[in-house]
Amino acid sequence: MSETKKELRWFSIMDYEKEARYLSRMHQKGWKFKRVTMPGIYTFEKCEPEKVIYQLDYNQEGMKNQMEYVKMFEDCGWEYLLEFAGYSYFRKPEAQMSREEEIFCDDESRLDMMNRIFRGRVIPLIVIFCCQIVNGYNAMAGHREYVLASVFSILMILYIVIFLQFTLKYISFRRKIK
Repeated sequence: MSETKKELRWFSIMDYEKEARYLSRMHQKGWKFKRVTMPGIYTFEKCEPEKVIYQLDYNQEGMKNQMEYVKMFEDCGWEYLLEFAGYSYFRKPEAQMSREEEIFCDDESRLDMMNRIFRGRVIPLIVIFCCQIVNGYNAMAGHREYVLASVFSILMILYIVIFLQFTLKYISFRRKIK
């Protein structure tokens, strides 16, 4: 019987590199990534400690043609693990790499992924954010419960942090590649 471990972690929509490093560190400590579920519960299985590189890709179009999409990465030696919240998870033992490898061959493809994240995750958040503003304004104008106003304020702060984080990382990356 295998030993499992669960950890609660939260990574924002732009923390895909940080998440990949976290999964690699866990594998190096002897905990192989098995799955992730809402609200960020990571399940690991005990394994031999090994240097394994994890990579994430956000490509919902690719998942529409999942067999071809996965095959493309498998042809390069990457093991497909799962899809969660639009992200596809891949891993590859460092011992199978001749040099440092990533699933993205250049900065343009990374920027392309950021654009896909923007269209698939940030734009829907902006719509929800606008609806929250209207809803919050109506709730406060009608002098409804203070609880509703508190929830509205917390959501506003959360959305603003997410937008700022994405925007700053996006602008920084665009400047870097130009």
